[in-house]
Amino acid sequence: MEKKELQLQPRLQCLADLVPQGARLADVGTDHGYLPVWLLQRGRMESAIASDINALPLDHARATAAEYGVTACIDFRLCPGLAKIGSEECDTVAIAGMGGETIIGILEAAPWTRDGTHTLILQPQSAGQALRLWLAENGFQTQRETLVKDGGYLYSVLLARWNGERRTLCPGAQFVSPQLLSDAGPLLPEYFSRIESALRATVDGLRGAEHPRPERLAYHETALREITEMRKAYAERT
Repeated sequence: MEKKELQLQPRLQCLADLVPQGARLADVGTDHGYLPVWLLQRGRMESAIASDINALPLDHARATAAEYGVTACIDFRLCPGLAKIGSEECDTVAIAGMGGETIIGILEAAPWTRDGTHTLILQPQSAGQALRLWLAENGFQTQRETLVKDGGYLYSVLLARWNGERRTLCPGAQFVSPQLLSDAGPLLPEYFSRIESALRATVDGLRGAEHPRPERLAYHETALREITEMRKAYAERT
């Protein structure tokens, strides 16, 4: 009987492609467990930890693992973020499918992710600019960032590791990082367009607001100007 193989949607496939061969993976917010199951099926690693804050998604993950014959290779943890996962149990942490501020909270609660030996693979559903800034200011180096389109949405996926070099990012780079400029490929023009449209709408709303918020307006105006300049420079190079 032919072995049944799981197929991933593009967003999860992008994450899977960044997981190093032989990784000891902790998949946070595993939901249906598709990422660790796919990696285990293809021999990319020998075992994994799948965690979720809610029992029902973890039950779904167990069912997926059973369906594809890898139950014995996954340790299921019911916990918020990395609360019940030790630093010695993994060398790669995947956090996907949640907002950037939630991801920040998970990493802040697990200081061992800042020991320089753990690779982070992060896919923020929102507030990516906040996550990029937090990583930079807390000594993480974003080594890669790429884009993937799935179901009409554009997602960014970051690969980062702590190196202790704390720095800040200008407003534009919080939305479009240098790594994204070099790694994003053919989806970058569409990403530029979406970011510019969103920032322009925010700027227009702040300018017309009944109660002025000058600092927030200045931040978004600067981000919009810098990203417009980035887009023009990128277009000239390609």
